[in-house]
Amino acid sequence: MSDTSQEPTQDDEAQGLSWRVKLVVALLVVLAVAVVLVTNRWMTERFSETTRNRADLRLALYSGNIISELQRTSVVPLLLSSDPALAEALRSGNFSQTSQRLIKVQSQIGVASIMLLDRDGRAVAATNRNLLGTPYRAAPFYVEALRATDTVFTAVRHAAGGFDFTYSRSIIVDGKPVGVIAVSVDLMKYERAWAGFQDAVLVADSEGTVILATESRWRGLPVAEALASRDATTAIGRAIQATADWAQNPPDAYVSGQAVMKTEARVPFRGWRMITFTAYDSVRERVNGILALEIMGFAILLALTFYALSRKAWSQSLTFKRESAELRRLNDRLQREIAERERVQKDLAVAELTLAQSSKLAALGEMSAAVSHELNQPLAAMKTYLAGARLLLQRKRPDEALSSFQRIDDLIERMGAITRQLKSYARKGGEAFEPVDMRQAISSALAMMEPQLKARVVKITRTIPRLPVMVLADRIRLEQVIINLLRNALDATKDQPNPKIDLLLSRGETASFMVRDNGHGIADLESLFEPFYTTKKPGEGVGLGLAISSGIVTDLGGRLTARNGETGGAVFEMQLPLIGPKKEREAAE
Repeated sequence: MSDTSQEPTQDDEAQGLSWRVKLVVALLVVLAVAVVLVTNRWMTERFSETTRNRADLRLALYSGNIISELQRTSVVPLLLSSDPALAEALRSGNFSQTSQRLIKVQSQIGVASIMLLDRDGRAVAATNRNLLGTPYRAAPFYVEALRATDTVFTAVRHAAGGFDFTYSRSIIVDGKPVGVIAVSVDLMKYERAWAGFQDAVLVADSEGTVILATESRWRGLPVAEALASRDATTAIGRAIQATADWAQNPPDAYVSGQAVMKTEARVPFRGWRMITFTAYDSVRERVNGILALEIMGFAILLALTFYALSRKAWSQSLTFKRESAELRRLNDRLQREIAERERVQKDLAVAELTLAQSSKLAALGEMSAAVSHELNQPLAAMKTYLAGARLLLQRKRPDEALSSFQRIDDLIERMGAITRQLKSYARKGGEAFEPVDMRQAISSALAMMEPQLKARVVKITRTIPRLPVMVLADRIRLEQVIINLLRNALDATKDQPNPKIDLLLSRGETASFMVRDNGHGIADLESLFEPFYTTKKPGEGVGLGLAISSGIVTDLGGRLTARNGETGGAVFEMQLPLIGPKKEREAAE
């Protein structure tokens, strides 16, 4: 009876607490909303002002850098126009030392580039020697410099979309202009530096045309057109934009549909002005961080309120029971997974043994195919020389036949060297390496390919430096790589009406040998160097030449790459490290 009398009392108490809970929750929610709104407005204004001040400082720094560069460069034409050496060079037409003089001035002053033009507008001296001989008769900086008596500044948009900024001044001798000195101003470096920051930056001239901008598509456009805003392309994007706008002050501008803070300042040069656009993301992130802390605090307070007012301890007991049952189920599942993992590991060990055996068989098959592939070329050449020797003997020309037999003997020696090297592929040692002149290796490879080259009409162009290009390599294996590249080029140009193969050898940081053809190009560059990959018809190749060549070049410490040419055909490039001067002198002795 006592239990029955207590239950209504507990129900009445629960009903009495429910409206209190609702009232407290409502008050907390109203208070939270009010605090969040007030904090959002106040913190947004504060952080926006801080961000704007920082943007003003950056703007002043950017503007100062541009003015400093322009002022530093503007005095160079004045100094050089009065240089008697330049005037004498223009008068006499002797410009042998002029470019070197301009390069020295460039290194001392630090300008972008300097160029000397004669009376006909032709570049006769320049820090960039590639510009020598280029005509600039119609260039604005040349025309305006001849018309003016002072230093002139020009900004001309080039084909790539950017602007060329130039200070130019005419050189007067005996009261007549005999040439023009032009100094380029590298303002693009600041544009590249600005691109590394989050802000968008542009510089407009006095007519409102964008001449420098972190967004390349803005260059050459009026400022209003460059900043034309774009609406969000989706309903979700429009909703996000609307949600972001109501919680902050109206934005200064939109860049690509994104609200930004606009900061503008005048550049004290020809009416230029600079504008920076700072996204509100940083402001919103900082404000949202504080709002998140406030909301979290109210959530914790609300949770504590619920906990203090609720009298439902039995729910916790049920929760503990459910968690205990879940833990037991997880434990059982974990035991099953452990047993399954042990079984899989045993199966994996068996699979690894099987795979190792299969790899050995595959390597053996690849080696036998490689031996066959590498010997085909010498055998084909021997067959050709034997046929020629037989014909020479029939024509009573034994001396010439002995020359063919000597070449056959050389090929037999080469076949022996190839088989010895193929047997030592597993070791990949460097005991056969020696200083090799790449020019001689190319000549030997062309001699080896002589029968195939004579069988077809192919235009072969060789570009080889006069000085030796010495690398540390195995001569036979290096020649084999060159032969494989030549043979692939011959096969690629088989169907061309005017087949052409270019051989280019250059020496820079590395020795670079390039084989370029005008064939059909390469369809699958990723699989090109894989063994047994070939685009030839059955019976014409097994797809090992490039795979073997790539392995040889890697063993020599170099790299073999392939790409399609810009005008068609394929380009194979082999790069090998040059040997040091000491080893090169020893090789020469």
